[in-house]
Amino acid sequence: MATSQANSVVERMNQAGLEFLNSLSEDQKNKACFNYMDGERLFWYYPPINRHGISLRDLNDNQRKLALKLMSTGLTETSYKQALQIIDLESVLGPIEKENANGGATWFDRNPELYYFRIFGTPGQKDAWGWSAEGHHISLHYSVLGEQVISMTPFFFGANPAEVRQGPKNGLRILSDREDIAYDLMNNFDEGQLKKAIIYDKAPWDILTYNSSKASLPAEEGLAISKMNQTQKNIIESLIAEYINQVPEQLAERKFQELRQFGLDNVYFAWGGPTEIGEEHYYRIHGGNFVVEFDNRQNGANHIHSVWRDVDNDFGEDVIRKHLLEYHVL
Repeated sequence: MATSQANSVVERMNQAGLEFLNSLSEDQKNKACFNYMDGERLFWYYPPINRHGISLRDLNDNQRKLALKLMSTGLTETSYKQALQIIDLESVLGPIEKENANGGATWFDRNPELYYFRIFGTPGQKDAWGWSAEGHHISLHYSVLGEQVISMTPFFFGANPAEVRQGPKNGLRILSDREDIAYDLMNNFDEGQLKKAIIYDKAPWDILTYNSSKASLPAEEGLAISKMNQTQKNIIESLIAEYINQVPEQLAERKFQELRQFGLDNVYFAWGGPTEIGEEHYYRIHGGNFVVEFDNRQNGANHIHSVWRDVDNDFGEDVIRKHLLEYHVL
């Protein structure tokens, strides 16, 4: 990855971070801003809960544009569109839940304005800084140190409903590719491969790493890529790309390079639940520090949770630890 390419992402992120930060009043900064080493940076979650930070609801039109501009610096055009669709999906889910409740109370306020932004440290300085954008079914976390993005995980996208089945958006499947490619892979396995790949008879209720600050999983399980034929390898590489390619191209290429150095043949694919389309299902891609989880079990298998994790370096923890040791801070 060329240095100029790397810098272009950092420059855009620094500029967008400062523009957003400078647009806030002092009261708003008190909500949105934290020290980079504050423990708040390591807390993340994907249900529609009350969060620290400042929400879109608390911002004026210009500030909202700047908040979303910051979010866009960590995404591609495609994944940014998906993020906006996930936010807008709240306006679809709310009426569905009210209808199912027969006019009674619902558990959550399905409000597209309840997405929160946080700044950790100060953009554009020599010290590390970071930002997060988070709400129902979106959780994005970036850390920058000097001229490098040092972390872009956890990276969570979800969708409820996974497929809109009524109304003006009928047929919308925001995260369809990460589901369809996995089914394509399962349909290409022979009987022996299926026995290896399927590790759970039933899909777990949720992703197993949940909202942990550090992902913890058993050793790689399922079917190793080394045991797949070339067609199957092409399919799972497409599935891996579905996650890594959510981030800007130069950052994605760095992650692909790290994964190739680890060895794609050492990565495992595991499945949970039936293999029939429409049934509750789960899959995991795991090799060393690289982990992807996908779960579609809730709401009659119409509710997706998916996440990409870096076991050692979520929230930039590994890079920051090495940086502090290098400068004798620890």
